[in-house]
Amino acid sequence: MVDKKHLALSDLIKSVHQQLREDSKRCGAELAWSSHCRNKEKLSEYAAAMQDLAINHWDRKKNNNQKVVSRIIWLYEACKTYFNNIEEFRQRECYVFQTCIGKTENLETLPIKPISRGTKYTLLDVGSCYNPFSQFEIFDVTPIDIAAATTEVLICDFLNVPTGDNTIVKHRHLLQLQEDYYDIVVFSLLLEYFPNTEQRLKCCLKAYRLLRSDGILAIVTPDSNHVGSNTKIYKSWQCILAENGFIRVKYEKLPHLHCMLFRKALFPLVAKRWATVHKSKKFYKDMFIPQDFKEIDIK
Repeated sequence: MVDKKHLALSDLIKSVHQQLREDSKRCGAELAWSSHCRNKEKLSEYAAAMQDLAINHWDRKKNNNQKVVSRIIWLYEACKTYFNNIEEFRQRECYVFQTCIGKTENLETLPIKPISRGTKYTLLDVGSCYNPFSQFEIFDVTPIDIAAATTEVLICDFLNVPTGDNTIVKHRHLLQLQEDYYDIVVFSLLLEYFPNTEQRLKCCLKAYRLLRSDGILAIVTPDSNHVGSNTKIYKSWQCILAENGFIRVKYEKLPHLHCMLFRKALFPLVAKRWATVHKSKKFYKDMFIPQDFKEIDIK
């Protein structure tokens, strides 16, 4: 049974998302987001609620109910398994590139960054809140958020922060992110925060620039409905991201979450080929979430 505090915290999170969608309809997504990022009191309240939910409610439920899986543990295990088997993914992609697309390039000709078993994987946790991935020794974590629940999290509006040749931090504020650097970019309970489809795609395209080839974009998004209820939405995400050079390598529907890993292709044509082959299935052209289809009263 969900306790009263859990419900109150969840209602606060939902109300912030709902207000953003209403403001977006009323004055446009960019203005709504900019205004939201300036509301320091609301951002701090949101960050504290997310930390409380994650530590005191979601993880506690996981311990009492084996059907409820921690999103953090899922991401840790999925990323570790991916990198332990990275050569298999490389070979599979190269095979498709050569046999289905008819190209002669091979893995030996690519400037692939070697993966050392003793090296920590660089992980950018976007919307980190309280830096949950710091507990794992295999990750070198850069935690960022528009508001932080702990001091180790850097302040940054990921949607609008520039990217370049290096990462720049000043007084806990992240001013620029390094491109072609991260092994993993995590969007855990992030994309549904944004009020429109263009902002969600913009985040994914920025992640693509920040990731090195072979790197992983890890997405977790909430959905308590049956696995088949919103299939078209998340298949559309797969198609849209494939058009932009990502190959989905893992998907799992947990009781309250969709969990996905997308690999930044060594050969972007392989990803785009998947999107071309599956376009006949009439997926959505934008990165919708279920809430986008609910009517909003903006009186």
